[in-house]
Amino acid sequence: MKLSKRGEYALRSLINLGIAAKVGRSLVGVAELAKAEDLSVKFLEQIIQQLREAGYVQSVRGKHGGYRLGKPAARITIGSVVRLIDGPLAPIGCVSQTAYEPCNCPDEAHCGLRMLMLDVRNAIAAILDRYTLADVVEVTTRKLATSGRPLPFSAGVPVAARSKSKSAKGRGARTSPTEGVIHQLLGDYAI
Repeated sequence: MKLSKRGEYALRSLINLGIAAKVGRSLVGVAELAKAEDLSVKFLEQIIQQLREAGYVQSVRGKHGGYRLGKPAARITIGSVVRLIDGPLAPIGCVSQTAYEPCNCPDEAHCGLRMLMLDVRNAIAAILDRYTLADVVEVTTRKLATSGRPLPFSAGVPVAARSKSKSAKGRGARTSPTEGVIHQLLGDYAI
């Protein structure tokens, strides 16, 4: 699985819409979203259209129109968005759950490569399906706050930095391959 630029910008746009909702902005214009990611409006409109058709984004037409999340951020998994934009997570077709394709291997049931790629697919899916848009928005806003940087779509007002958790939970501990940076940051920022 390789995240395409389309997939990356779809996720970034959803994160920005999640941040906008968190700071009280009901709608964000496509030009503002495009500017935040240094994209062409036309390219972003194509991506937003695909997200809208899938129900992740809602649009409001008119002079003061724009976009907002189409469902709560806590109900949008990162994996579901990646699958929508980029297709299956599996690195090879014979291990895909959504787009299975037989391989050229003479004995698929005993193929070591297939077993390895099955583990890869399962690890990718475990991570991307575990985290929701709400998790990523939370980590992003907390990281910006601790750095004293203003949240996007909040009229440039810096958010007061929250104090770091006093517990050492997750610090210095080695994580499993499916518990990475987001897992550590969510632990570090537990309130």
